[in-house]
Amino acid sequence: MMAAERPSISVVMPAFRAEALLPRVLAPLMAMQARGEVSEVIVVDDRSPDATAEVARRLGARVLTTPQNGGPGLARNLAAEHATGEILWFVDSDVIAWEDGAAKLRHAFADPAVAAVFGSYDDTPDGAPWFSRYKNLMHRFYHQKASRDAHTFWAGCGAVRRDVFLRIGGFDVETYRVPSIEDIELGYRIRRAGGRIVLDPTLHGKHLKVWTPRNAIHTDIFRRALPWSRLMISREGVANDLNTSHGEKLKAAVAGLLILSILALPFRLSLWPLTLALVALAVALNRDFAAFLWRNGGLAFAARALAYHQLYYVYSAAAFVWCLFEYHVLGIRNRLHVP
Repeated sequence: MMAAERPSISVVMPAFRAEALLPRVLAPLMAMQARGEVSEVIVVDDRSPDATAEVARRLGARVLTTPQNGGPGLARNLAAEHATGEILWFVDSDVIAWEDGAAKLRHAFADPAVAAVFGSYDDTPDGAPWFSRYKNLMHRFYHQKASRDAHTFWAGCGAVRRDVFLRIGGFDVETYRVPSIEDIELGYRIRRAGGRIVLDPTLHGKHLKVWTPRNAIHTDIFRRALPWSRLMISREGVANDLNTSHGEKLKAAVAGLLILSILALPFRLSLWPLTLALVALAVALNRDFAAFLWRNGGLAFAARALAYHQLYYVYSAAAFVWCLFEYHVLGIRNRLHVP
């Protein structure tokens, strides 16, 4: 009975070139271990060329090393094989987990039907540039308003029962050879195996990643939108949740019309009333997100972020439409690999 109420937790942190971040991200986790809230903290060094392994070992973590550089999925799979805990708590090497995380997980896993739990970023992201704040706050916004009964999984700050993880084969590192949607795909398999996935909006982590428009657009399209669209179209279906909900599809359609009207203005100035109307409609549809951005960064930040967000909608929707064309017209139906 005691084991069911207080399952042991192994923290698993894949790390590559993370020596500079480890002192910050490991501090709360090592404090939890010292208090007996987690059994161990495992850092898996993915063949870093820097002193990641040495720094993690010096800070008190248990260190494993991958046989070759294979990405976070391979690193997490390796840790799962060697972990002693009943719960695998995945924390990325650029995420500072809040110190009440272990308690939140124990509460969630008290329900034996729960196979996995994940949380969200907090509302005080570390990145100083406005774009980093926008990206991290966007992640938080979607996770805070999503259904608590989740259809997918997130491994940035999420946990899964070790026996379930091993039984379904862990992360698919053959299909997803680089960091991509391996955690989302894992979530689909957990659900198919009968496990319940819970999104706990109070399970928090502070994200330290610094985003730029260039790396965000590349990641959003090639590591997220294209592989996730292909997975949904070919196998899983499109859930009405997170950023694939019906409301998000409507916002994407309006954003597309708005950008088309803006591009057409130099050639046909008479379209300006339509453009203004679409701006008003986009703001109205995104009013909750706009208010959230305003509260967390002020009016100028909210306006700037919301303007970029329309572009995000367009390229994400364009990726989905391309995948539909690829699947139904070109007949390419098994293109799931992310090289």
